[in-house]
Amino acid sequence: MEIFQQIFNLETFSSTLRMAIPLMVAAIGGMFSERSGVVNIALEGMMLAGAFVAVVASYFTGSAWLGLLAAVIFGGLFALIHAVVSIRYHADQVVSGVALNLLAAGGTVFLLNILFNTSGTSPSVNALPYWGPFKPTVYLGLLIVLISHYVLFYTPFGLRVRAVGEHPHAADSVGIDVEKIRYVCVILSGMLAGFAGAHLSIGVLSIFREGMTAGRGFIALAALIFGKWYPFGAMGASLLFGFFQAIEIRLQGIEAIGIPAEFIQTIPYILTIIALAGVIGRATPPAASGEPFEKGKR
Repeated sequence: MEIFQQIFNLETFSSTLRMAIPLMVAAIGGMFSERSGVVNIALEGMMLAGAFVAVVASYFTGSAWLGLLAAVIFGGLFALIHAVVSIRYHADQVVSGVALNLLAAGGTVFLLNILFNTSGTSPSVNALPYWGPFKPTVYLGLLIVLISHYVLFYTPFGLRVRAVGEHPHAADSVGIDVEKIRYVCVILSGMLAGFAGAHLSIGVLSIFREGMTAGRGFIALAALIFGKWYPFGAMGASLLFGFFQAIEIRLQGIEAIGIPAEFIQTIPYILTIIALAGVIGRATPPAASGEPFEKGKR
């Protein structure tokens, strides 16, 4: 009973929200990209790049807010690579995403050594301040979910995004610029992933660590699928996965529980696989997701 109380308490639920925010925001970014027809498995790399740039900008400017802004901008620019390769040159979207993930993983380590003459961990930088019990990225993340739901389902832009992701040639026939919509959505996905990465490096912590996203970009993709490409669905799935991660942290702090730390660290990923196994067969992505669009060709 005592162990139960140590795990399920207010701190656990507070930690759940902090852990869920990067998953939630990155999943929303992936939602816009896939709703427009472009698969983006590079969320992991975009989050990692955003986390790194946030620390670099905060280090050299002394402002965590400028670090957050830099992460969002760079995330968008990083995503532009994926957009050009996938949309203009019709390359395989999965291969492009994998390449960007590898670029981010290797590039951040290389630049960490160049800029800070260190490997593994950056110097400590100014972090975002607390607004009450949470950092501002928590409140902004929740706001992003609400705004995304409104934009996707109650604005002309959202209608175009959904049309392009389901029937791009039909959308093109009524004058919608399919490629432009896809560019905007992929870049937006990178900006949101950059925000999610900044939450980790200058929100939760005040440093950058090699590989600090630790697969969260892939869990965000799982949350997107679990939430069936809906903002509130992705939010709910992210909270569920965030809860798994919070439980993992609480269990590691309880010595008397007698479970090997290595097994505890796998809990979020095991539960993610189990959760996906129950829903993935019933989750239907946008009809044109992953399919290159060539004007005049069906």
